[in-house]
Amino acid sequence: MKILHITCSPRGEQSVSYRLSQRVMDRLLTQHPAAQIVTRDLCAEPLPHIDGEYAAALGGGARDGARTGNGRAASSLALSERLIAELRDADYVVIATPMHNFTVPSVLKAWLDHVVRIGVTFNVTPEGKVGTLADRPVYIAVSSGGYRSGERARQPDFLEPYLRALLPTIGLKNLSFLSVQATAAGPEMTTAAFAAVEWELDDCVAGA
Repeated sequence: MKILHITCSPRGEQSVSYRLSQRVMDRLLTQHPAAQIVTRDLCAEPLPHIDGEYAAALGGGARDGARTGNGRAASSLALSERLIAELRDADYVVIATPMHNFTVPSVLKAWLDHVVRIGVTFNVTPEGKVGTLADRPVYIAVSSGGYRSGERARQPDFLEPYLRALLPTIGLKNLSFLSVQATAAGPEMTTAAFAAVEWELDDCVAGA
């Protein structure tokens, strides 16, 4: 049993998104105490953006692993291979992310660009793109300075629609979004938001 825990905030373990994701982790570990945790802190160890060699390798049809015949291209794809292997091996995925300028942080976008890969994690068919990864629960813990959803939302939300469109492309369709909103309103509001999300945590992680 493996849990892949991805965190994206520059505030690290003090961030609201991390603390929310840790509540998901606590519930999963209560049910699966022997689970192996694989952690990717994308701010502490940021991933490089995909480079020209990577793009050239994919554009040239080298989509099966890193067998490109070009040493530099193979090196560029090696990190993608490792990240995809981590994702493929995970029974559960927990992503902790703040909302940055209405969408995902750039560090999370870089990870997605490495794991959403034609011929590896999805194939193009006459019916559209079809994911190759087995589905499994993905819990996405989101923090936002304002309200991104609900009656009080006064800002666009490109984060959740983007992830709901992209992750199923590679086969991950069992998505649960959990939110702590209006963190910019101060610690009292954040505490209240955490209390409000507790029932959602119990409901979506129950029987995981």
